[in-house]
Amino acid sequence: MGEFALSTDAWIVSGVALAYLAGCLWVGMRGGSGASDSALGYVAGDRALGPLVMYFIIGATVFSAFSFLATPGLALTSGAAVFYVLGYGLVGFIPFYFLGPRAARLGRSRGYITQAEMVAGECRHAPLAGTMALVSALSFIPYLALQIKGAGLVVNRLTEGQVPEWLGSAVCYVVVLAYVLKSGVLGVGWTNVFQGVLMMALAWAFGLWLPYKLYGGVGPMFEQIAAAKPEVEGGPLFLSAPGAKTWTWFLNSGVISMIGFVCWPHLFMKAFSARDERTLRRTVVFYPTFMVFLVPIFLIGFAGVLFPSQPASPEQILPHMLMSLDLPALVVGLFCAGALAAGMSTGDAIVHASASILVRDGWITALRRPLTSTQERTAVRVLIVVLMLASYALAVLYDGDLVSLLLYAYGPIAQFLPGLLVSLLGRRRDGVALHAALVVGVVVCVSLKMFPESAPWGVHEGLCGLAANVVVLLALSFARGWRPFSASSGSNAPA
Repeated sequence: MGEFALSTDAWIVSGVALAYLAGCLWVGMRGGSGASDSALGYVAGDRALGPLVMYFIIGATVFSAFSFLATPGLALTSGAAVFYVLGYGLVGFIPFYFLGPRAARLGRSRGYITQAEMVAGECRHAPLAGTMALVSALSFIPYLALQIKGAGLVVNRLTEGQVPEWLGSAVCYVVVLAYVLKSGVLGVGWTNVFQGVLMMALAWAFGLWLPYKLYGGVGPMFEQIAAAKPEVEGGPLFLSAPGAKTWTWFLNSGVISMIGFVCWPHLFMKAFSARDERTLRRTVVFYPTFMVFLVPIFLIGFAGVLFPSQPASPEQILPHMLMSLDLPALVVGLFCAGALAAGMSTGDAIVHASASILVRDGWITALRRPLTSTQERTAVRVLIVVLMLASYALAVLYDGDLVSLLLYAYGPIAQFLPGLLVSLLGRRRDGVALHAALVVGVVVCVSLKMFPESAPWGVHEGLCGLAANVVVLLALSFARGWRPFSASSGSNAPA
């Protein structure tokens, strides 16, 4: 078998991972059987997703390869800085309790099934949808690449390097491609249920077992880290916010993630997929219970702080510890399945949503090129393949850390916030002003990402872009005689 000849343990790990992938494929292929053979069925599940699928499609979509790999790595290197993830995750979804039902009502009454379609429709400015679609793709591709890269990294490390990263990524995402193409959002939803249960169970198992194995328990682990001043820079401060990071980094990361959280198109689109408003509100209320999943993930990272050897990169700390502890290959394989579940449960939702957005918002709404239901579904499927290939190429070529890749993706997406608030809460809307403000915000954000030394006071480029976005929106709205949040009644501004 040449360079792909595997050892006995690697075969067992690979076998467990392949069994998990087969389970995902079976669930995903059967998941779409209840949907109608239409664009609405493929993209929004006929607006019939119930509480169970909604809970997992939101929770499992949020907890990605970033959660299983990058957050333990951040805890390893920066200590309490990792708690910014818990903060934005708990607070970031609260606005959806109020915005989600409003969007759902608009979707049912006016036929919206994407975020940009709603914003452009309410503001009567079709080109805005096209720009939002392009910005979404700009952010979705690196976000999806993160999941693909994470899958390849996990398979590579847990087979002792015998399966190359590119091959591990390719096998996992061929499975994702198959069930997303076949079943659409319902395939994504039911695989997320399967994947969510698996990754939560394995996270708690490893998160509690590793501190016990290495330190005698969670409490003794933190006591030893706090006492190890010569070995851990900062000593006890390592365990207090902002850890080894600065307060600027901690607040920047938390705020931009909080804003971006409610703006992510693939999450916001679930407002148009829910069975009713009660289901949406229940999902928001119960969603924080999914955040408990983060606690054992953090513990895994802290368990590696005093580990005798360290991995080549922080994101590899968990597979590194598992391979160093001489565990049974079956146990290592189960972790491999859990980590793959984390990445795939986000990747499938992202690629499905991004293709749907480009077709619905870019082609149909912005360019005003109507498609039949069959043509729309076919176009979405073609773009799913194109976007998957582009993201796979980026994953193979990208050589940076996963935290930076995710924080970049949040910047452009945060620029959607003014448009969402105006379209859902404003009485009078100026689509031209919103469009110009969005473009300025994205340009500022991307420019500062390319030249980070230009960012004032170290503020995240996404927040700088959002500030420019709001200033331009207010200036143009007042200059054109409109007030974005005017309490007076009146018709929308014309395009």
